[in-house]
Amino acid sequence: MKFNYKEKLFDIKRYPSTENKSLKAWNTGDEYILDKIKGLELKDKNIVVSNDRFGFLTTILSEYNTVSVVDFKSQEKAIHKNFSTNGVDNTNAKLVTPLSELKDNIDLALVKVPKSIDLFKLYLSQIHNSITDDGEVICSFMTKNFNKSILKVAEEYFDNVEQSLAWKKSRLLILKNKKQVKNKAPLNEITFDGKKTFKQYYGVFSAKNIDYASQYFINYISVNTEDKKILDLASGNGILAHVLREKCKNCDINLMDDSLLAIESSKLNLSSENTSFDYSDSLDIYENNSFDLVVSNPPFHFEYENNIEISLNLFKGVHSILKKWGRFQMVGNLHLNYKVQLEKIFPEVKIMGQNDKFVVYECTK
Repeated sequence: MKFNYKEKLFDIKRYPSTENKSLKAWNTGDEYILDKIKGLELKDKNIVVSNDRFGFLTTILSEYNTVSVVDFKSQEKAIHKNFSTNGVDNTNAKLVTPLSELKDNIDLALVKVPKSIDLFKLYLSQIHNSITDDGEVICSFMTKNFNKSILKVAEEYFDNVEQSLAWKKSRLLILKNKKQVKNKAPLNEITFDGKKTFKQYYGVFSAKNIDYASQYFINYISVNTEDKKILDLASGNGILAHVLREKCKNCDINLMDDSLLAIESSKLNLSSENTSFDYSDSLDIYENNSFDLVVSNPPFHFEYENNIEISLNLFKGVHSILKKWGRFQMVGNLHLNYKVQLEKIFPEVKIMGQNDKFVVYECTK
């Protein structure tokens, strides 16, 4: 999709791509940020961009000294793809993680406020550590997604928090005059089964408790004696891999997640013995016919979007990496009716368990 900025036409696309033509790679909040900084002299400024999911701001501001904070492997790929499409040298892509220390003397930070308030706190904490005393943070959000917690978090780190007027259903928060605060470790702790404490970085799904779908799924996960190699797909903090390890002490377990914060969280919760942690958005990293069992609580939220396209593509990949007679066990929300889609891919699909919210499937190759 094309966007004109300062008399230059950019072609910015989503990655992963989508069949839904109404979904764009940016929203009016991103446009509001660009309008706000249009008159600034950016040439000598150190700029950081956080939560730029498809690389819209990163690509348009690529001529400046811009660093992009990247949490997702698919986000990294989106930035590189949009750089290539728009004739930007990919070596100019300066990418860091949300757990990295930013270089000192950040002058300007641009933040697209994420759905997760904890993740917003992590971004601001990272920025706060490196921004100059007279530096400025510009945050955008859609007006319909506003809640008071956004202001509360902003006020933890900055004395001056100013909210803009609405423009095309979006608003900006302008943050100045950073406070002298001591940042704590960006971790939540969750107790499982009254015994095991799981740690996870801010921004990893389900911060206050083990996700309810996973709790339900755990009752149905089964491991056979011949299951030697297992994959936890969309592994989050590693709770399902932990359950698998309890059932299969000596098997090889891979955890894969698109989120770096999720993978780094799972490393805090599981031993590395016979365990691999794979930061990836694609099952292409695995050989075909290599896994005996794949388990998953696949995501269907993409920030504020409900979108199952990514999960459906993953299901096709699962079929490829499973051995003959290998099994795919997964949980989904009942209303998503995954069974219809799974039956197009697997010769055998059965329901292992179901309640009024969730359904657990087992698919055999």
